[in-house]
Amino acid sequence: MQPTLRREMRLGGAIVTGLGSILGTGAFVAIGLAAGMWGDSVLIAVPIAGALATFNGLSSAFLAGRFPVAGGTYEYAYRTLGQWWGFAAGWLFLLAKTASAAAAALGVSTYLGFEGDRRIVAIVAIIAVTVFVLAGLRPSTVVNVVLVTITVSALVTFGISAISARGTWQPISGDMMRAGLFPAIAFVFVAYTGYGRIATLGEEVRRPEQAIPRAVVVTLVIAAALYTLVAFGGRAAGGPNWGLALDQSGLDTLIEPPASVVVAIGAVTAMLGVILNLVLGLSRVWLAMGRRGDMAPALARLDRRQNPVNAIVTGAVPIILFAMLGDVSLAWSFSAFTVLLYYGITNLAALSVDRRRWTAWAGLLTCLSLSFFVPLTVWLTGAALIALGAIWKSQRRA
Repeated sequence: MQPTLRREMRLGGAIVTGLGSILGTGAFVAIGLAAGMWGDSVLIAVPIAGALATFNGLSSAFLAGRFPVAGGTYEYAYRTLGQWWGFAAGWLFLLAKTASAAAAALGVSTYLGFEGDRRIVAIVAIIAVTVFVLAGLRPSTVVNVVLVTITVSALVTFGISAISARGTWQPISGDMMRAGLFPAIAFVFVAYTGYGRIATLGEEVRRPEQAIPRAVVVTLVIAAALYTLVAFGGRAAGGPNWGLALDQSGLDTLIEPPASVVVAIGAVTAMLGVILNLVLGLSRVWLAMGRRGDMAPALARLDRRQNPVNAIVTGAVPIILFAMLGDVSLAWSFSAFTVLLYYGITNLAALSVDRRRWTAWAGLLTCLSLSFFVPLTVWLTGAALIALGAIWKSQRRA
């Protein structure tokens, strides 16, 4: 029998884990990128994406209550849909969240004002966070509380400062909103999916049947409110083209000191928090796949403190490789594509347990529809990597 992880996380810790996974790259990078590509569409895309993410979040919470084990949708799909669906979910999660972690690591250098090759800062950040995660879940949760507190304070500071300091509000472009709304929703949608870290840590949450659904809902409500504040704050401070101004800078450049200093500090803590939570989440999926033999069995080993050291280190390596590409927008778009497919499988698993769950039907339709608004190059790259995963699975079976 495989050793199990300790149930050390309470409701508050689960909420902090969700917020720590969501608020970093989404608030300080993704919303600005979306505004730069689709303009005023982001003002509507942010709340809509939050509502759509809630459908998927409820499916994850429902399944986590039924199957409170490490691995998230990888385990749920294995138990409800079969091994190929399970492997596909695990593989997609590894691809999606590796890309998200790389985007967060690259974002650290932006807010530190590093003028050299930002990949250097990204790699150092990934290694430093990984070493810390090796200390165990409990110290990681404590640090998460500190990082999330600073991050939320920074986002509120930005929103209030940006909106209160604005000049004349320039009219919103209706044509631009209509043209870019659906691609913007697809792009922003992934900014909410950090709630999945709560599910992947299901084996370590106390009273998961109650705690996980509550944590998911609370996390999404808080994230939607803060994202909306950031979107309108950015528009107020920078006008219709505020996203373009952030191409090589951060939100802190849109406001004046001392508020800008608070935002810059909060952005760095937010990115570090995202990396921390993604390294945690990825390691649990590597662990679960090692348990079932889809990956090397050594990944399922725990040290004397019940910590999956091999899985943690293994998960950090591809993050570093992806960060070496140095392109935040590419990493985020790729993550959006793979995470939409991942949560499509999540909803299928929920429906296999209860076909009457209308939220799962809505979530499935959302994921399938939004995936068609992802750039073709990302589609092709994702398809190639999914095929690579299928080949790996076939060889493991043989």
